[in-house]
Amino acid sequence: MTSDVDEKNQKMSTTQKISLGENTLFGMGNPLLDISAVVDKDFLEKYGLKQNDQILAEDKHKALFEEIVKSSRVEYHAGGSTQNSVKIAQWMLQKPHKVATFFGCIGNDRFGEILKKKAEEAHVDARYYEQNEEPTGTCAACITGDNRSLVANLAAANCYKKEKHLDLDSNWELVEKAKVYYIAEAATFAKEQCFETDDIAEIASKTQNLPKVNKKRQRVVVFTQGKDDTVATVGEKVTMFPVLDIDQNDIVDTNGAGDAFVGGFLSELVQERPLEECIRAGHYAANVIIRRVGCTFPEKPEFK
Repeated sequence: MTSDVDEKNQKMSTTQKISLGENTLFGMGNPLLDISAVVDKDFLEKYGLKQNDQILAEDKHKALFEEIVKSSRVEYHAGGSTQNSVKIAQWMLQKPHKVATFFGCIGNDRFGEILKKKAEEAHVDARYYEQNEEPTGTCAACITGDNRSLVANLAAANCYKKEKHLDLDSNWELVEKAKVYYIAEAATFAKEQCFETDDIAEIASKTQNLPKVNKKRQRVVVFTQGKDDTVATVGEKVTMFPVLDIDQNDIVDTNGAGDAFVGGFLSELVQERPLEECIRAGHYAANVIIRRVGCTFPEKPEFK
């Protein structure tokens, strides 16, 4: 994850608070309706699924989503990497509601209506581009015992049209209103940049030195490494931040850990807190999420 932070933010007191308004945080990405349900092994075999696997849906999986809804007791959640992150940021902040804005594309269908409702329940200001070419993107979590098999169908998430949504005056006003922006990057960033190294600290340093248009604001680069230290760079300095200790028996699901870290980080960043506090919040959020099934969380955070 990369983010630009004004130098003065590094000098602010960790107890200093700023007044937050609606639409301060802007996120844009692929919205998915997460559908979780307990299934049996016959269901997995019918669709050629493996336990604890993560795949993109093929033609043979298209009927899976409707079947899992009809035959099982299901839970719905607003999902997709970026939407998860802004949702968690809003949860960490609690109030005011709608600090987080989210743009993405959904279908004009039943799953789209459910997704809008779930985003509203999370108090995120989701402004979806709705179209009829493809159905709303979904991610089925097929649960068997302690195992989960994830099947994602991006569908409408791939149909976003800038000129029909982002360029609208009413939507662009929200972009201009925001102070912090987040768009998830690919895990292959270093390879695409031809950094020719697997060392995370070196990758962070090389990313820090990439060309930058706005010279007035420092670039901050943050890389998470699961259970290993989080790596951050400000200027020429590379700092390692240990993650929170957790008993391995308490870990339920690590799939949403990265999204949760970003959400916690952003919740402090929009308040102009120092980098150390942003990372501490990220570690806290990730630690909460990995103790639960899916990218879910309790009613209120206990972060202080």
